[in-house]
Amino acid sequence: MPNQVISTPAAPQSADYSQAVKAGNTVYVAGTTGVDVATGTFAGTTIEVQARQALLNVQTILRAAGAELDDIVMVHTLLARSDDAGPLCDVFEEFFPDVRPPRCVSRIGVDRPGLLVSLAVVAVID
Repeated sequence: MPNQVISTPAAPQSADYSQAVKAGNTVYVAGTTGVDVATGTFAGTTIEVQARQALLNVQTILRAAGAELDDIVMVHTLLARSDDAGPLCDVFEEFFPDVRPPRCVSRIGVDRPGLLVSLAVVAVID
C-alpha cells in the first residue's frame, strides 16, 4: 500500500511539507505549532495556550487520518525556551490523563518570532 498524504484545511498547512503521512497503520504528523487557523496567527503568547492549540491541531490532523490522540505512541517536542518544560507537562496531563505517550524534548532550531512550541507525533491505528 503506498503512503497516503494527509491534509486538512482545519489545521495549519505549509507549502514545504505534508501535515502528515499515513504508512500502513502508522501516522507521522509533522511539527505542528499553536497557530489558530481562523486567524493565521499564534493562539497566544504563553506556552500553555500555544501547546493546547498545537495539540488541538495535532488532533485535527490525526482525525483526518482516521486516528485519535489515544493512538499516539511518540511525541517529539520542540521548545523555544527550556523553562517551558514544566508548564508543557501540565498541558499534556490535560490531554493525556491516563496513558502519557513517550516524549523527547529538543530546542527549536529555527528563529520564528512568537513560536514557543512545535509537536511532531507518531500514532498507530489498531
